Amino acid sequence: MLFNSLQFLLFYPFVTLLYYVLPHKHRWWWLLGASAVFYMAFVPVYLLILVFTILVDYAAGIWIENAPKTRKKAYLLMSLAANVGILATFKYYNFFADNLNALFGNLDWGAKLPLLSILLPIGLSFHTFQAMSYTIEVYRGKQKAERHLGIFALYVLFYPQLVAGPIERPQNLLHQFRTYHPFNGAVLYGGLRLMLWGFFKKMVIADRLSVYVNYIYGNPFNYNAINLIIATLFFTIQIYCDFSGYSDIAIGAARSMGFTLMTNFNRPYFATNIRVFWQRWHISLSTWFRDYVYLPLGGSRTTPTKIYRNVAIVFLLSGFWHGANWTFLAWGSIHALLIVGYLLCAHYLPIKLPSNKWANGVYTFITFCVVAWAWVFFRADSMSQALQITHNMLTFNTQLPLMLAIKNAQQIEFGTLSYAIALPAIAFMFWVEKWQNPHQTALDNKPFADVVFNIFVLICVLVLGVFYQNSFIYFQF
Repeated sequence: MLFNSLQFLLFYPFVTLLYYVLPHKHRWWWLLGASAVFYMAFVPVYLLILVFTILVDYAAGIWIENAPKTRKKAYLLMSLAANVGILATFKYYNFFADNLNALFGNLDWGAKLPLLSILLPIGLSFHTFQAMSYTIEVYRGKQKAERHLGIFALYVLFYPQLVAGPIERPQNLLHQFRTYHPFNGAVLYGGLRLMLWGFFKKMVIADRLSVYVNYIYGNPFNYNAINLIIATLFFTIQIYCDFSGYSDIAIGAARSMGFTLMTNFNRPYFATNIRVFWQRWHISLSTWFRDYVYLPLGGSRTTPTKIYRNVAIVFLLSGFWHGANWTFLAWGSIHALLIVGYLLCAHYLPIKLPSNKWANGVYTFITFCVVAWAWVFFRADSMSQALQITHNMLTFNTQLPLMLAIKNAQQIEFGTLSYAIALPAIAFMFWVEKWQNPHQTALDNKPFADVVFNIFVLICVLVLGVFYQNSFIYFQF
């Protein structure tokens, strides 16, 4: 079920209302049932995959806690193998089979691996990583094994963040399902306010920019450098508004019922260097890789060579986590090189760079540009396409025709009016996120101004929003 759908417009108030009406002891099964219905709205049969994951990790958690020290790791590895096995089968098998078949063909070997005709379950990487974090934390002794199967199932299935995160740790979320959340008007308002802001970013900005991006990237060799640069800049904004918009809606939906989910974005495009960018972008995934991959490898408390190795491993895995395609591996590799380059400069640069408003503005601009260029590999369909786009942009190829406006009767008219809507909306969004904090409510100090602001945002969504129920980009992961 998409957040930007009519079904959710009916689902959300019904679920939230009954949540507050029901006695506390019955709320867990209501949320669990609602979450199952939410996920089954996509592909019902894939709920069985989550049920399998839930049962395996529920049992593994108890076995790990009760087992003698010598056997704890075996149960952990069993749980991780089951989770990674599901992920590998549905997400990565065909990628490896395709590449091995191409290799066998080049070597004139007769062997050929069969391909699986299966769809990737929505949000598989997200709920798999969340389930894995539970057994790892139980193994480390930082989380008690959950004995209530329903509560544990709700931890994995909780509908606001089930499909695209944030990826929650058990220490933050599990205990909240046992906590009584009385109705609180300010809490409900704060959640709705954040949801509205997420809808603004998704429907007014991301979905409107997606038309131009999809048109240019659908056949990039037909358009010149100006089109490619505009489309890449638009995608840079689109993916942020799409993904952070989803996170805002998810966090807001949970908050309106009294639950607190972790912040997943913190103004990443205002980062002054690539390291700060990754401290602010998709925070739940970045910290997951930090805690479960980077630090166990030695983190920063080792030799410089091993630090660079650890960074490379984390970003290669992060790229591959996003998708089974060489473009995602290239995207991860680019960011690994950028981080390693930053660390080398910070360690060996003989001079200290100035730090003031103007200098920080230059650093922010440079960081934004390199991040935007890296998104080319994330968005392109193939490596050859990404490299050709990069070549055409860097050489500023203007021999191909310039196309600044699109009019497609079957899509949104992306002419002068759409530019007049999208560009001011982008400026407004960045201004609000730079100087305000949409994650907080201003009821305590400026209630009138806050209500006026939200009415304005609501009008923008209703009048300027795109109502085509476009899926969220990160659903494919």
